[in-house]
Amino acid sequence: LINLLMPTLCWHFFELMVLQWMICEDCETAVLELISIISSLWLMSFLGDFTDGSVPFWEYGGNAIASSENVRIAPSLRSQKGAIWTKMRTNFDWWEVDVVFRVTGRGRIGADGLAFWYTENKGAYDGPVFGSSDKWVGLGIFFDSFDNDNKHNNPYIMAVVNDGTRDDGTTQLLAGCLRDFRNKPFPTRAKIEYYQNTLTVLFLSGMTNNEQDFEVCLRAENVILPKHGHFGVSAATGGLADDHDVLHFLTTSLHAPGQAPSAGGHVSDEEQRKLSQEFADYQRKLEQQKEDYRREHPEAATKDKDHEFEEWFESDNQRELRQIFTGQSQMFETLRELHRKLDEVVGRQERTLSLLSSVSQGGIAAQPHAGGTPGQPVLVDTIRRHEVDLVLSNQNAILNTARDIKTMTQEVHMRSDSILQNQARQPTAQVQSVGYDMASLVNEMRDGLNTVKRDVAAASQRLSGAAPAGGCPPQTNCLSTTLFLVLAVIQLAILLGYSLWRENREAQAKKFY
Repeated sequence: LINLLMPTLCWHFFELMVLQWMICEDCETAVLELISIISSLWLMSFLGDFTDGSVPFWEYGGNAIASSENVRIAPSLRSQKGAIWTKMRTNFDWWEVDVVFRVTGRGRIGADGLAFWYTENKGAYDGPVFGSSDKWVGLGIFFDSFDNDNKHNNPYIMAVVNDGTRDDGTTQLLAGCLRDFRNKPFPTRAKIEYYQNTLTVLFLSGMTNNEQDFEVCLRAENVILPKHGHFGVSAATGGLADDHDVLHFLTTSLHAPGQAPSAGGHVSDEEQRKLSQEFADYQRKLEQQKEDYRREHPEAATKDKDHEFEEWFESDNQRELRQIFTGQSQMFETLRELHRKLDEVVGRQERTLSLLSSVSQGGIAAQPHAGGTPGQPVLVDTIRRHEVDLVLSNQNAILNTARDIKTMTQEVHMRSDSILQNQARQPTAQVQSVGYDMASLVNEMRDGLNTVKRDVAAASQRLSGAAPAGGCPPQTNCLSTTLFLVLAVIQLAILLGYSLWRENREAQAKKFY
């Protein structure tokens, strides 16, 4: 009930304030003109809360739906089209429109998009161009979310002017910008200004709700639009589908300095008392209607009382989301500050380069002397050599520091990779160590046996060479085969025992480490 009555009461209160500020004996015409202008702006705007399913002073059709919070131009179903248009034409030349909308969908990409219109005549509600008619006369600003040409250049915002002879008007594209407006935490906003044949579009991406985060999307001059026209918003879906919701559409008329209605004059004490009494009557009427509503709907009052303190508490998910958004906002503010500092550094470098160029050209300009003597050369105050050397040394120091940081980062990265690889191989490290020791042991034994064989062969050759011609020398009792095998087994056992003892010691050391 409060939401239904508040626009009317605010409108009456504004009329009372206008009368209180402006009524005098000679400015009745100015008051009527101002009220007419504000009435026309009211007819060109809507602010949601359409509980009865209708939008005052607007017409919608197609698949558009007016809810209690917004106007859903096109729902997230395939092949849906809808539009909403003002019933009356504008009666002012220059204007600014603030549109707050949401485009949300479950897919990674969406379709087709949403369009803002200012045309000489109202368009269709199920047309081929984002849900409206082609061959329009006026301006269309398209928020295109589908990548038709597969060039990865969407979502895209473009301004198109048509003179009524072209089907889609893309050949008359004024300008555009690549901005993402789908699935944002806050509603997306666009400010569209048309003043003295210059079109400007400001865009707020929806990552924050800060008014200072508006950025210029496009600006075009010498844009000729119909003097009076209709405002509209349309949307369409295709094989992919998004919800296209408009929460807020506020129109403001713009006037050149000195052309807007001027306020002036004061009212008498009697008029002030009369207006104050009328406003008090409105307040009393509002309180009475609220009391009547509570009396007729007691369950609503009980429900409000039960949930009175719920808004003071937040759930875990809300707290986590708030912390995430707070962190992202701080990061965004830091990046913006760094961007501003970078702009300052670039500006200083440009000034330094200009000073250096003036120094290279001589740095002397012939200017008249203060005493009046013309043609006296005056030295230009330029940057000194030691200042240039200081700037260069600072830049070199910064470069060296950056290289050191890069080297340190690479070293840390390599060490972390090696640590991760060692940890990944940790369960099999002991088995690999045992296998490696056994293989080396066998190789050492094989090399030893080969050495012994070579020595025996060499000794036998020497003995055979030194033997007499009559026969073999007398044989002596050498190392037997059995004794050699026993000694080899003993040596193998000693090496194996030493290997196991060393592995045991290493395992105990690893435990303490």
